[in-house]
Formats: sequence, C-alpha cells, structure tokens
Amino acid sequence: MRSIASDDLTTRARIRDAAIVLFGRDGFAATSVRAVATAAGVSPALVLHHFGSKDELRAACDEFIVDAVMGHNDELGIVADSAATMQKWLADVDQFRPQLDYLARMLTDDGPGADRLFDLLVESTTQMIRGQVAAGIMRETPDLEVTALYLTTYGIVPVILGRQIGRRMGADGMTVDVIRRSTLPILDLYTHGLYTDDRFLVAAREALDRTSGPSSGKGDNDPHQDPDPPAAPAS
Repeated sequence: MRSIASDDLTTRARIRDAAIVLFGRDGFAATSVRAVATAAGVSPALVLHHFGSKDELRAACDEFIVDAVMGHNDELGIVADSAATMQKWLADVDQFRPQLDYLARMLTDDGPGADRLFDLLVESTTQMIRGQVAAGIMRETPDLEVTALYLTTYGIVPVILGRQIGRRMGADGMTVDVIRRSTLPILDLYTHGLYTDDRFLVAAREALDRTSGPSSGKGDNDPHQDPDPPAAPAS
C-alpha cells in the first residue's frame, strides 16, 4: 500500500487521506464532513466542492484502497520478490495502519465496495495459485475456485480480527512483533500442513461419496435411502 503521509499532496488527496483515517478509525456514520475538513485543514465547503457529498468521498476512499491493496497483492505473486515484500510490510505496518483500519471497515460493510474488493482479491488469488502451480511451487488443488476463496478469506482475517489476534498475543492489535511471530507458523502451516497422514481426507471423501447421488432403495441402513418415502397409494 502507498503511504498516506506526504507534504506535497493535492488538496483533493489530503481530503481523501484524512477521510481514510477518520472513516477507518471511527466509522463512516460517526464521521462528519466537518471532521474530515478539520483533519485535512480545509473548509467543509471545499470538501463538498471536490467530492460532492460524503457518500462520494467514501467512494473515492474505497477506490484508493482497492488500488492500493491490489497493487500489493500483485507483489505477493512475484515469488522472487516475496521475501523483500514481506520484510517491507513488517517494517512499515505502522505507516499503513490507517489504510488497514479502513480496509477492515470496508470488508465488513454491506456496500458494493466491499463486494468488489473481495471479488478482486479472490480473482487475484486464483491467478496467483495458477501461476505457482505452473511453476511447481504449489500442488494442484481439487477445486481451484474454493481453494482461492478460502485462501483469500484466511488472508484477510488478520485485518478484520487484528485486535483479537493481538490481544491473544499480549499486544495492542497487529503490531510488528505480532506479525513477526506469526510469519513462520503460518508459512509452516501452508508448507507442511497439519496432519501427518491423509486419514481424515480419505474419510471425508468416502463420507461425501456415500451421501451423494440418488436413493438406492436398499433399506433403512442404506445412506442413500430416502428417510421419508412417499406413502403407497390406497387400495
């Protein structure tokens, strides 16, 4: 993500960045145009001159965050640069705090911005998996769409539940120390998995196979038997 702090931002960018900080910290409903104007060092009339309304200002903030996140997400797909990218995130987590707070608010909202961002993240993750499978870095997956969906979900959980994760580690949110402590266990989980053999995978596959398909009509103990068959016609 790009840094918000800058001395040479345009007036429009200063207003947008002030809104990102306040919307992310306090929420959209609790933040007034006047509060954004004060934080940006401009008048409320100038905010409305540049953005028209608070809703349009929010849309501009959403667009900025989407562009910032997708830019970083693309970096993660470049395997040769992944270590440097992760080191940069660890070093700059405090600098990106306002954007991360806004991102958490955005992803838990019911608005179209949240849907668009989530869909873009899933699409980007899908492309990343395809590329890394082709490069021999990842294994083939039985259902690419579902794998990408859950991998994306796992990836944004620390953004949304950062306070709870930090609290469990004795910190105030997703601090640098929390992220550093989390890095190796998460990569170990993705690299080696959890189970020492495939007994649960085999059991799940067999259970799904037994509970799918039409009724066989073989009796009460058959998993395909309709538990409530239609009554026989009256004679």
